[in-house]
Amino acid sequence: MSVAQTDFTGPQGAEVRPADRDPFSAAINIQDGQTIQMVRAALETKRLRLAYQPVVLARQPDQPIFHEGLIRVLDPTGRVIPARDFIGAVETLDIGRLIDCAALELGLGVLLRHPQVRLSINMSARSIGYPRWVAILKRGLKAGPTVGERLILEINEASLNLVPELVAEFMEGLQPEGVSFAVDGFGAGMTALRHFRDFYFDILKIDGQFIRGVTSNPDNQMLVRGMVLLARHFDLMTVAESVESQDEADMLRRLGVDALQGYHTGAPSVRPDFLDKAKRVSA
Repeated sequence: MSVAQTDFTGPQGAEVRPADRDPFSAAINIQDGQTIQMVRAALETKRLRLAYQPVVLARQPDQPIFHEGLIRVLDPTGRVIPARDFIGAVETLDIGRLIDCAALELGLGVLLRHPQVRLSINMSARSIGYPRWVAILKRGLKAGPTVGERLILEINEASLNLVPELVAEFMEGLQPEGVSFAVDGFGAGMTALRHFRDFYFDILKIDGQFIRGVTSNPDNQMLVRGMVLLARHFDLMTVAESVESQDEADMLRRLGVDALQGYHTGAPSVRPDFLDKAKRVSA
């Protein structure tokens, strides 16, 4: 799609007259359209990778307990594009479900090839009703006897509110497979506690907005402490996201957080050491 064409179409191809938009909206539509085109091309040519970020124990930060597999797109030059740069444009579209499919398929392949690895993969609640995603999940769980018990599905809190009853039913159905579930970005959305008690979560990941500035912000300290207490009531492990400094790590440990994730404890990598070690062990 040329820039000229994109000027007159929205991100889903709907026609938009220039007179109906302000310059800022026009710029956003152009950018979203180009982003969708880039992601679609990457899907067609399989230019997709997982970047792996460790989640470590707060009291033993040298001990990863699992890794999160974060989907990445490669542009035509091979440059790695993180999800934050494209997921907003595609999340509600069919192409967003294809991204979820690709991430799940890549993650299940890693779990099958490396039986000592535990991995979390992001998904949207929208994908629960997407037949291709469900088929990939079922096929992957059947491929190896321990795949299910080493898989963690991360569901963003914001998407839980779309179909909470369907999410709860989906989670219940996977209990025999040993699959774990994490609520991602907790605190950023508006999950009703009456729904929360019906979910089968194992892990509560505290959104980074409450972690940034936690060392000097009493409000954030109080909110993190409250989330820790909530998690303990429901017997959930807590993970603090976006941990960027030792001071934050120390404060979070004092507040009772179980595990940490962020650039301080390990940056995402498409070539992680733990996969290299796994290859050497199996060689």
